[in-house]
Amino acid sequence: MKRNVRDSISNLKRNQEILRVFFKYGFDDIVNKIDIARRLRIDKNPLSTQGENLNALSSSVRLRMAFEELGATFIKLGQMLSLRSDFIPVEFAAEFSKLQDSVPNDEIEKIKSVLTKEYGKPINEIFGEFDETPIAAASIAQVHKARLKSGEVVAVKILHPGVAEKIEADLEILKNLSRLIETHIPESKPYQPVEIIKEFDKSIKKELNLVFEGYNIDTFRNYFQDDPTVKMPIVYWEYSTESILVTEFINGIKISELLTDEASDIDPKQVTMNSANALMKQVFEIGIFHADPHPGNIFVLPGNVMAPIDFGNVGRIDDEMRNAFIEMIMGIVDQDPNRIVKALVNVDFIDDHTNLRGLKIDLMEFINHYYKVSLNRINLSKLINEFIELLRTHQIKLPSDISILIRTLLISEAIARGLYPQFNLAEILIPFAKKAYLNKFNPFTQYRSIIRTAEEGLDLLNKIPENLQSILYKFRNDKFIINFKHQGLEDFGRRIDSSSNRLSFAIIIAALIIGSSIIMYLGKGDLPLSYPFIGITGFIAASVLGIWLLIGIMRSGKL
Repeated sequence: MKRNVRDSISNLKRNQEILRVFFKYGFDDIVNKIDIARRLRIDKNPLSTQGENLNALSSSVRLRMAFEELGATFIKLGQMLSLRSDFIPVEFAAEFSKLQDSVPNDEIEKIKSVLTKEYGKPINEIFGEFDETPIAAASIAQVHKARLKSGEVVAVKILHPGVAEKIEADLEILKNLSRLIETHIPESKPYQPVEIIKEFDKSIKKELNLVFEGYNIDTFRNYFQDDPTVKMPIVYWEYSTESILVTEFINGIKISELLTDEASDIDPKQVTMNSANALMKQVFEIGIFHADPHPGNIFVLPGNVMAPIDFGNVGRIDDEMRNAFIEMIMGIVDQDPNRIVKALVNVDFIDDHTNLRGLKIDLMEFINHYYKVSLNRINLSKLINEFIELLRTHQIKLPSDISILIRTLLISEAIARGLYPQFNLAEILIPFAKKAYLNKFNPFTQYRSIIRTAEEGLDLLNKIPENLQSILYKFRNDKFIINFKHQGLEDFGRRIDSSSNRLSFAIIIAALIIGSSIIMYLGKGDLPLSYPFIGITGFIAASVLGIWLLIGIMRSGKL
């Protein structure tokens, strides 16, 4: 505890600022419970905020406002939490989804200083032209348009100077606060604040290294290079570092602009279908998907070609999770709740405390609600939200990759409906899921898995004779040892020890009483009434020990 407090006050000024903001927005009860404000000498009087009556606002709105005021790290944390509606209350997830990366642009001299430091030479030796006004800015980086000496028009993404150090300091504070909250506020444990911050720490550190974003772009580009409906930017690695990412400049129309103003040469229906098909391929075929598909991150090029940008936030879904996702979809389609439960069990979504029978009954009711409903009438967003709420009722938490995938599907469907109101993502998702399911039985698409299984089988067969020979050798030479480890018997052992101790104690007391009685009966002594001293002493000792034993039994509640 003391160590946690010492760690927190290492950055005293920022700690004080964070706690003051939480006081300001009415979360003083939480701060008081973790008993850190007193140590940091924080004024507990909540402040007013531009005349707003904070008491009239919900706790989710106040927390979102607090995160906005605290800056980049907390905005990113809120954005991550907005993807976890299965994990945190729905009203908080919905409110956090409103958080926007809006920060002032860095001064151009600071940007040039970063570029010069990274390249080791003036920027005019790298770029023939460099637009000093950024074309985009967010909490972690800003983007400038430029032209390389070789003539290519590029987008130059540059981390804000000092942002990595600020986020690192905030992360240390968040880690300490999460430990204090989990220790002092028992009702917070189901939300696992420590684990949330660990997950956040891992994700945001990847965003702070732009090399990872470059790798993501190359992965998408390699897969979609022969797809005429999708354009992925080129990464210019010779000009990219951990703090700078130089990519091909995408000169198109943002989806956000199409939502408000139709372009004559763009077909909204075709753009929507191209985007949906690209997302389904990402999920069901390559296992990595663009996890931040908001309208400002998707451009449309002539010919209805979609061109996503900003690959700092991507989701990954491995074969095991993808198979579970497919099985859940097929369970809904085939009206088979057992199939859904089996999929949840296979990926450890369900623990021993889950009421499987109750879960199956609720799943059957959920499935019957959509039985015989045509695909074009299914509201996928409503279906997914109902499914998540059902899982929440049974205290089933989805892993982060599935939660991010679900959130991406919901955002993508909302954008698509804005472009083309008749669009229904279920009509695209379910056929892709069925195709992916059938591919599991196609030897031509599963040849790698078949070869790997065959290799493992052959390896096992090769090792069987050697392992049998080793076991027989140990039997012959009395070296075969079986280690027995009991589980859950510690309490039983303690009870046996306690009972045997009490029994021994009782025998000693009984012996003292019997022995003293014999002495009293046979002996004569100098004490009043001619009682022998040893007999009286024995009775007194037996009485004291008997009372001690009785008190011990009564305290244990096992009288």
